[in-house]
Amino acid sequence: MNTYISILRGINVSGKNLIKMTELRQLYLNLGFINIQIYIQSGNVIFQTELADIKVLESLIKKEISNDFGFQVPVIVLTNDSIKSALSNNPFLSDSTKDPAFMHFTFLSDLPQIELFEKIAEKDYTPDEYRFEDKTIFLYCPSGYGNTKLTNTFFEKKLRISATTRNLQTVTQLISLSSGTKN
Repeated sequence: MNTYISILRGINVSGKNLIKMTELRQLYLNLGFINIQIYIQSGNVIFQTELADIKVLESLIKKEISNDFGFQVPVIVLTNDSIKSALSNNPFLSDSTKDPAFMHFTFLSDLPQIELFEKIAEKDYTPDEYRFEDKTIFLYCPSGYGNTKLTNTFFEKKLRISATTRNLQTVTQLISLSSGTKN
């Protein structure tokens, strides 16, 4: 049995794309997933399935949300190992001058074209900082994520792929919850 974390972008935000967590849990049950855990109401779902293809899982979840609720949201599915790797590779964690409260992870649906990422690097976004590795952008936003230009929408437009962001506390909690799931 494989353990996954799906992170949905744009549900239950400002009264839009509303999904009750009991309905979201039922949706995952309807897909045949088991050991479903939901962390906060912003679309963080830990689940298990025999399926092993992440792109298939993303597609199934997106389609079921569209069918059940009538709207589409980006869905990114991570393995327990990939989210643990993102946490351990966060370059800002080793910098004692950085406040963990301002650290975020932007998870990308695919590897971006390097040329597109290089165009982003041509500009200075101070005081915000970012680093990129694999399908994760590590963010440090000392004025708060609500005040940065480096948002999901920014990266989606510039990189032409889906993205969703979680703070350090959420990522840490998702790892803790998914690590406790029985395999």
